Amino acid sequence: MEEVFNLVNAMSPYLLLGFLFAGILHTFMPGAVYSRYLSGHGFRSVLYATLLGIPLPLCSCGVIPTAMSLRKEGAGKGATVSFLIATPETGVDSIAATYSLMGLPFAIVRPIAAFCTSLLAGHIVNTFDKEEATTSTTVKQAENTTKTSHDNCCSDSHSQCHGILGKIREALEYGFVNMLGDIGKWLLIGLLVAGLITVFVPDSFFQIFKGNTLLSMLLVLCIAIPMYVCATGSIPIAVALIMKGLTPGAALVLLMAGPACNMASILVINKVLGKRTLCLYLASIITGAIVAGTIIDQLPQEWFMPTLLSSAHCDDNCTSWVNYASTAALCLLYLNILWKHLRGKHSHCHCQEHTHYNPSDTADMIEIHIKGMNCTHCQANATKTLRSLPGVTDAQVNLATGMAQVYGNTTFAEIKEALASLGFTAEQP
Repeated sequence: MEEVFNLVNAMSPYLLLGFLFAGILHTFMPGAVYSRYLSGHGFRSVLYATLLGIPLPLCSCGVIPTAMSLRKEGAGKGATVSFLIATPETGVDSIAATYSLMGLPFAIVRPIAAFCTSLLAGHIVNTFDKEEATTSTTVKQAENTTKTSHDNCCSDSHSQCHGILGKIREALEYGFVNMLGDIGKWLLIGLLVAGLITVFVPDSFFQIFKGNTLLSMLLVLCIAIPMYVCATGSIPIAVALIMKGLTPGAALVLLMAGPACNMASILVINKVLGKRTLCLYLASIITGAIVAGTIIDQLPQEWFMPTLLSSAHCDDNCTSWVNYASTAALCLLYLNILWKHLRGKHSHCHCQEHTHYNPSDTADMIEIHIKGMNCTHCQANATKTLRSLPGVTDAQVNLATGMAQVYGNTTFAEIKEALASLGFTAEQP
């Protein structure tokens, strides 16, 4: 447990700073940017998707419905794939956490590697999996100018979503409530796994790959591709493996392949974009990760040693009161998330915003259970998609229970098809 606490204590100030930047970016970035610049099938859309995806604070599960929603709004296959790779591999929160535990060189190399891999993947998909370009992409002006975060506003949305104070409140709520709730569980899992590796994996374990780092990279790929790990949660695991002898290049492979690949994304990409796109997607990630890792291992290794190792000789005064205060604040935020989650399970609907239906219209209500939602972005995309269905007057989605109520003139078959396009499964209770 001491190893886990040291990791948390070192990361906590940067995590809080990263969550703050995530909230600011989410709140003040116009939502129309994504659908406007990701449409089309040329290299420019791929470049825009990569540039937009790298700083965007989306977890590995939240990026899937978001990317599928962008695809529905006109994003090309190449741009969608680039967004799917760039977004979960980085983010302002994970970049800050990478700097805290792995140093400045790693914090610089990680987004650069993600940028190059995303460009490569998008260009390859556009080249080898061409699709017929639509003559026109019609997107409702309301959808282009409405941010996804508005779906999560509370009943006092007018006070929250208008004015600078409302924007600040929205940014803080997104960063320290929604974002932390999305990746918090996986960050804790990553820290626990790192602690277990530190305790139980022998120090000489990776010596069997000495002189052949390609084998260690392939081993990391076999472990990282199917499992779910977020960009921030993968950092303590990578640090623990480096401390056990894994090369920095192989650790970079974990940081790239782990967040970008998991069984959920593989299944959704195969279903929505096709098998050929899936194969190109996986091949691009594997190639980009191995090439980037090989380059890192040719550079001076001391550049990429975790900061925990380089500062191991420091005394207790090296850990300032800022770290302890940040750790305490992070614990309080976690308790707040847990309380909200438990309260959400007992509430009728997680989203409390004003509705657009009359209580007497409950005869036209269809109740469904949505499988595959893991974060607030999943909830927001499901809500937005359901409300966009013809004849639907309102839809409310409870993330904690997975239940949703759809009001208006529609059918379960239409609801199921719409949610399937985002990678979700709908069932009638």
